[in-house]
Amino acid sequence: MNAPFAPEQGTIRLVDLADPGEVARLELFAARHPQATPFHRPAWFLSVARATGNRALALVEERCGEISAFLPLDAIHSPVFGRLLASTGFAVGGGLLTGARTDTAALFAALEELALRHSCPSIELRGGELPDPHGGWAIKTESHCNFARALATDDEAQLLDVPRKQRAEVRKALANDLEVEIGSSERDRAAHYSVFAESYRNLGTPVFPRKLLDAVLDAFGDDADILTVRRRGQAVASVITLYHRGAAMPYWGGGTREARQLRANDRMYFELMLHARRRGCTTFDFGRSKTDSGAYHFKRNWGFEPEPLTYAIWTAPGAAKREADPTSSKLSLQIRLWQRLPLAVANRLGPLIARGIG
Repeated sequence: MNAPFAPEQGTIRLVDLADPGEVARLELFAARHPQATPFHRPAWFLSVARATGNRALALVEERCGEISAFLPLDAIHSPVFGRLLASTGFAVGGGLLTGARTDTAALFAALEELALRHSCPSIELRGGELPDPHGGWAIKTESHCNFARALATDDEAQLLDVPRKQRAEVRKALANDLEVEIGSSERDRAAHYSVFAESYRNLGTPVFPRKLLDAVLDAFGDDADILTVRRRGQAVASVITLYHRGAAMPYWGGGTREARQLRANDRMYFELMLHARRRGCTTFDFGRSKTDSGAYHFKRNWGFEPEPLTYAIWTAPGAAKREADPTSSKLSLQIRLWQRLPLAVANRLGPLIARGIG
């Protein structure tokens, strides 16, 4: 009689991210996993860590010499907001990717130990396999929603797919004297960052360092670009978009004060939908917004339905909960003060603060 088969025990370890072979294995695992997002790619979490002065980590479970589970992480430090392990840093997605026999309890225990070892009293998992609420874990489902829907089959159908009131705004935008440029050259990057920085100042949010945006564009190559709307040569709205598995994901975008009057943001997103379809995309992923925020309702006006996002938050025993949400009521005074800063001052101070928000 044959002895019963005993499955091999999984081994949990940190990956040596200085080894190109190990990084390639992670890229391949993410490319093959059905739940992977762009934010699981080393192209993302390694780039953002280097650009912000933080540290990238990768926790894996291996069985029979193959990766069976993968958790990308950024260890983020801020003198303002404290320390955090995020999956993934500066992203709206991430979290644990698992296989059929993943020992999730052991992985989450290893994650908690890793956080303490790196003096991070907080962990945030932005999607993926989530732990059962226990110990210091809490599940959030009400704070943010994502918006995605299928692209239409041609330009006219795309316009008709927009709800009537918003379609009228798009038609007005199309009638305005605006130019649209798409690329990733230095001209495109400089124009984007100028608009992006002004937009963030106006929202009362510290702007990310430009080298973070540049690092992502460089790492993603043909899987990212910039669409800029100009008025008489001057950039008034611009957005960086990531492309992943047939989805266009506008990620870092904004407009100047002039953009509202010109309806440049409406033009920007409509042109991006057309551009995405011509690239072969079938889905437009409008990204996440805080529930009931202005951006949340803007996306609903375009006909997108909100899908609540689920995050898991861990706080070490005895530690205070981390507060780094720029839309938090606790930060409302700081936001109002930031909005009043001269743009040059906001652009100088913003990146020093934003690289620790995560």
